[in-house]
Amino acid sequence: MLEMRQITKVYNPGTVTELRLFENFDLTVPDGQFVSIVGSNGSGKTSLLNLLCGSIPLDGGDVCIDGKSIRKQKDYQRYGAIGRVYQNPALGTCPNLTMLENLSLADNKGKRFGLGFGVNKKRIDFYRSELASLGLGLEDKLDVPMGALSGGQRQAVALLMATMTPLKFLILDEHTAALDPKTAETIMVLTGKVVREKGLTAMMVTHNLRYAVEYGDRLLMLHHGQIVLDRAGQEKADTTTEELLQVFNHYSIL
Repeated sequence: MLEMRQITKVYNPGTVTELRLFENFDLTVPDGQFVSIVGSNGSGKTSLLNLLCGSIPLDGGDVCIDGKSIRKQKDYQRYGAIGRVYQNPALGTCPNLTMLENLSLADNKGKRFGLGFGVNKKRIDFYRSELASLGLGLEDKLDVPMGALSGGQRQAVALLMATMTPLKFLILDEHTAALDPKTAETIMVLTGKVVREKGLTAMMVTHNLRYAVEYGDRLLMLHHGQIVLDRAGQEKADTTTEELLQVFNHYSIL
C-alpha cells in the first residue's frame, strides 16, 4: 500500500513567485488499484508523481510503502520498487543502444553490475516472447537501435522495460501525450493489459478524459494541489466522459 502523509511542497519559497502547491496533502492507494489522475495545468499532477518517485524533494510530510518510509531514499533507490514511463518516448530508453541492450539493462535493474557481459544471450528467447506479446512485430528487431523505432514502438518497449522486473508500482506520466491518436490507443490497450496481467498498482496522469474514464478503477481530479474529485469502484465505473468534462471545466475557470 502507498501512503502520502501530510505532504507539503512549496516552490520558490520566500520570493514573490512563491507557490505553495501541496499543504498537508494525504493520499492512500491500496495494492492492486489502478488510479487515473486528471487536472488542469498547474494542478499538481506531475509534481505528485515526482514527489512519489523522489525526483523532487518533500518540504514536509512522508511517503510510505507498506508502512515503511521512503522519504530518505534517492530516486534511483525508489526505482527498485517503482517503474515509470514518461511522456517523451525518448526518455527511459537509450537511443544509441540496440533494443536487445536496452532490454538487458532493464532486466538487470536492482542487480549488482560487474565487469561481465551486459547482455545475457540465454535471455534472448525470453525478450523475443515479451516483445511478441506487444503485437507490434518487434520480436525480430532486437538488433535495431532504439532511436530508430517510431515513437509508439519506443513507448511500448519502455512500458515493457518498466515492468520487466518485479515491482510494486507503475507510474505513467502522460505516457500517450506525445503520440498520434491511433498509436495512443494501441499503447493504452497495452497498458491495461500489462497492469491487469501483472497485478500492478498503477497511477496514470493523463489529459485525455476518456482514457481516465475508461481505464482504471479509481479516478482523481486535482486542483491547486487538492483532490476535488475521488471516485472508485462502481461510482467510478458509472462516470461518463461528458460528466467528467463538466467537472473539469468548472474547476478550470476558478
